[in-house]
Amino acid sequence: MSRNRIRAGVAALLLIATATVVVAHGDVAPQPVNTDALPDVGEEWLTENPYREDKVGRDVWLKAVEIGASGFNQNCARCHGLGAVSGGLAPDLRLLEAAEYGDEWFVERFRHGYTQDGTTKMPAFGDILGQKAAWAIRTYIETRPEDGALDAHAGRLHEVRNELAGAKVADPKALKAELEKIAAEVKTASGAPVADSVAYEAARILTDAPESWKKASEILTVGLSATE
Repeated sequence: MSRNRIRAGVAALLLIATATVVVAHGDVAPQPVNTDALPDVGEEWLTENPYREDKVGRDVWLKAVEIGASGFNQNCARCHGLGAVSGGLAPDLRLLEAAEYGDEWFVERFRHGYTQDGTTKMPAFGDILGQKAAWAIRTYIETRPEDGALDAHAGRLHEVRNELAGAKVADPKALKAELEKIAAEVKTASGAPVADSVAYEAARILTDAPESWKKASEILTVGLSATE
């Protein structure tokens, strides 16, 4: 299937999903998102995500994911689902291609919202939250794993979680390397090269220090329960 046909199909699915939203949330006040830690992007709205890792580096990208996760949970999860996993009430934003095509669709809706038959289905966030918050949320969304992305590794990740929770880690460096290998195999629904999965997050904070084992086990516990 050609790339253009895939794009057209995703756009159609998102349009259909938007049209089927039955619960308006235009009366919900947008919650502010602190984006001070992110670099400025100018006043004119961009058409492509400026916070991707290949543009700003790993540290800024990670900060964008972190800020975007908070912004999404406060302002978007009610309709678009926790972890951006839609329950069918609103479009599954994970399907937006991690490229300018998907960015344009996202930023248009973020800025101007969506109204159907005189009812606000999605409020306009652009003037209230601003462009930096928009792209941080976009960065978070596009790094979300696709459905079933962890299924092949769920058994082993549960074992790792138990090892970490019980502080029975013989070789933290080897365990970190294993988690990194698993994380590299997790695919995003958007086509973004790196998935912000629980395996990725656990590997990122895991060190020789026992306190990091507890944090990593908590990340795995929460993340794995969400996939069950």
